[in-house]
Amino acid sequence: MSMYNAPYEIHLHGEVPLRVGVRFEQIQEALKPLWTYAGATSLVEGAVSAYEEEPGIRFEAKEQLLTLCWTVSGDQDFRQSLDDMCMALNELSQRGAAIEVSFYDTEFDEDDEQQGKESRDDFLMLFVGPDPAAIMQVQRDLLVQDVVGLMDRHFDSAELSGVVAEIDRLFSQRFDALVNSLDIGRPPRGGGHGGGRRPRHLH
Repeated sequence: MSMYNAPYEIHLHGEVPLRVGVRFEQIQEALKPLWTYAGATSLVEGAVSAYEEEPGIRFEAKEQLLTLCWTVSGDQDFRQSLDDMCMALNELSQRGAAIEVSFYDTEFDEDDEQQGKESRDDFLMLFVGPDPAAIMQVQRDLLVQDVVGLMDRHFDSAELSGVVAEIDRLFSQRFDALVNSLDIGRPPRGGGHGGGRRPRHLH
């Protein structure tokens, strides 16, 4: 994708905790869909954001942490690069993490706004993690944070325990459905309730 006349500026923001022992070379390979899209020949070159004030893509080896505050010019086809990146990061992540992605319409200006036109700005949340339970845990925690933040304007925190419990129930149902779909065709397990780890319920 040419940096010139690109219809979007795309910004990634988030932190991904990495497994102990993950090396820079593994991070470079996992993020290859990003830096090649930006026209770079390596992660070192491609890690630089389009904006100087943004730290870009950084691998904190001591903390085993990948940080993203990085902008690239692009189009809707960048979504495939995001999908490929997430699949690769799943294998390197220590626990679940969320990555915010913002698409800013570069072709929208004040004249369009005055004429009542709408921009094509878009926003999405991506989730990575070592397993489905870890990913669902992050999704659950973010949802609880949003719902409680909205409702605590009107209710005391103690009154919202039932709402949180209902969110937990919904995520447990989703997790059980996922486990059951994965269990189809497998020989039955003996004794106890199988199916791997459930998402933690943090209150």
